[in-house]
This record gives sequence, structure tokens and C-alpha cells, in this order.
Amino acid sequence: MNYNLDDVQISGIRRFFNKVKEVPGAISLTLGQPDFAMPKEIKLGMIKAIEEDKTIYTDNLGVPELREEVSIYLKSKNINYSKEEICITVGGSEGLFSAIASVINKGDKLLIPTPGYPAYENIVKILGGVVVYYKLNEDFTINIEELESLIVKDDIKYMILSYPSNPTGAILNYKDYCKLVDLIKKYNLLVITDEVYEAFSYEGYYSIAMNEDVKDNIIYVGSFSKMFSATGIRLGFIATNYKIIDEITKVHQYCVSCANSIAQFGVTEGLKSGLYNIDIMKKEFILRKEYVEKRLKAMNLDFISPKGAFYIFPSIKKFNLTSEEFCLRLLKEKKVACVPGDAFGYGGEGYIRISYCYSKEELKEALDSIELFIKELH
Repeated sequence: MNYNLDDVQISGIRRFFNKVKEVPGAISLTLGQPDFAMPKEIKLGMIKAIEEDKTIYTDNLGVPELREEVSIYLKSKNINYSKEEICITVGGSEGLFSAIASVINKGDKLLIPTPGYPAYENIVKILGGVVVYYKLNEDFTINIEELESLIVKDDIKYMILSYPSNPTGAILNYKDYCKLVDLIKKYNLLVITDEVYEAFSYEGYYSIAMNEDVKDNIIYVGSFSKMFSATGIRLGFIATNYKIIDEITKVHQYCVSCANSIAQFGVTEGLKSGLYNIDIMKKEFILRKEYVEKRLKAMNLDFISPKGAFYIFPSIKKFNLTSEEFCLRLLKEKKVACVPGDAFGYGGEGYIRISYCYSKEELKEALDSIELFIKELH
């Protein structure tokens, strides 16, 4: 048995999603699954690939045409990687695993944000690494001073950055971007930046990968799951310098050989001619965000307005319930499922995550029930 797995838990997101099945008629606001159809450009590209029998192994790094399109897409965001510096992965999940596995050794310490996506800490634990949490500020921005003190205290060389953030919806602001660049230079940090929600940044978008001075210290992990509402075809990518991409390829090759060929050809078409779909989704998510914020304000719930992704992370501290207790009662008493904040680490305790990538009708019904639940708690 792998004793590293003793401390690894099933994701709290999935755990609560599964609980919904036990409650007939329950509404789930748990998953980050956009309710849009996958773009027709991707569908047609996949159909064409099947008809042309493009169902064999691809290059380990991925189809060259797709890697070229990813490179062009990133350059439109002022992020410069050539197609040779890009590896197509089985979703952002495999991208994260392969990225972390390629750089840390057993016992290595890695800085992880809290609250933060639960995969980070569990991948590190599976690999025998040591998790060191850095707590975010109350507005979910980075506490640069605390971060630096942890780096110095524990002589840490590895860090995960997560903006736009799941679960908070926060983005990397320009001030923190500049300070992070300085920290990376000062301590020669290697940063894995998870930018799965990059396409849904509502305000100024900054990625640490934009800075050429620290580019060799960055591993950029992206995904097509959210941006193209194509979670099930499992396609993502890693972009980083030649030396690191060679190491990542070793892990990637022995995990999966290559990503799904049909999906790769489909997403190639999506990047070539289907990017307008992202703008359509983004506009709708902003409208839903504004609706959810209006409803939460009416309930007198405290929250930080999301600036990206499609999650909001309101505080439930004033009810003197743990996030787990709050969500369990909400599900049992009002048949609404949200994710307890502690699913995202100790920094998430006292919050719940609401996903607003659901229809307006579902959001209204769920929020009506949440409002009634809160009134009954007082």
C-alpha cells in the first residue's frame, strides 16, 4: 500500500456533489460545469477527425497544429511560448499532476494557497512532498510579507499560484504581480501558475508568465474545459521552458502517452475559429454574477465581489456553524447543495462556495431557498 495516500481525501467538491444524489429534487451549485454547449467548431473538428481516422497516437507533446494554436492564443495575452514549449495534457488535472511531479522530490516543500483548489495539496501528498500553506488576505489577494517570511523560514523553492481563483473568484492584481516578480527573482522560486479560468477574467488580467525576466521560473497550466465548456473531453496544456518541458514530457508520457487525438483536432478548430464563444459565455457569467451578488446583499451576507472564474465565496461566520454544518443543513432542510469552504483548506473555513455557471432559473430557485434557510437560522 502507498502510505502517502493515508492523508489524501476525496475532493470535498465531489463529495458534496455526490450527496445531492441522495436528496431527491435537490439543486446543486457545486460543480464548475458551464451550462453552455461545446462550440460547434470543436464538434465539427472532432467529427472530421473521426471520419479521417485520426484516432491513432499523436506526438507525446500533442498535435503540432494544436500546440501552434495554443502558442498563438497565449501570445494574444502577452505570454510568449513557442509550440515546442507546450505539452497537451489530459485536462488541467493531469497538467497539474505532471507539472508538480516533474519538479518536486520526496520531502520537498511546496507553497500552496489557502483557500485553494484541493488537488494541489493532495497531489503533493501523493508524491511525498510537504505542503506549506500561505494564507490569503481577507480580500483573497496575496499577503506578500507572509509569503516571503515562509520562503525564508523554510527555505522553500516551489510555489503554486492560482488566479483567477477557484474558489474565491479573485484575480492577480498588478501590485501583487510586480511584487511576485521581485520575490521570484530574489529567491529563485519556481512557480506553477494554474490559469484554468484565465478566459473568464472580468477585470485587468495579469499572469506571472507575462514577465520575460522570470519566464524560466514559470510553469503555466491551462485548460480548454472551462473556456470551451468541454469538461468531458479532458484536454489541457502546460507551457514552460525547454528544460522543464523535457522533464514534464517524461511524466506525461508514462502517465498517458498522449492526450485524446480526436479532442486535440477538435480544439484546434475551436482556437482557430471558435474563440467568439468565450465572449458569449463571459457576458452571461457577468450577468449571473451580478444577479447572485444582488441576492446575497439582500440576505446581508458578506462577500468579496469575484473578478474572475464563476464562483463566489460568501462568509457564513456570523451563523456560528462550521462550513460543513451549514452546507449539510442547507442540503437536508432546503435541498440546495453548495460546497463547504473547508474543502479548500483551513483558509476556507467560515465560507461556502457557490458556483454561478448554472441557469438563471436554477440560480433563482436555489437562492430563494438559501434566503429562506438563512431567515430561519436567525
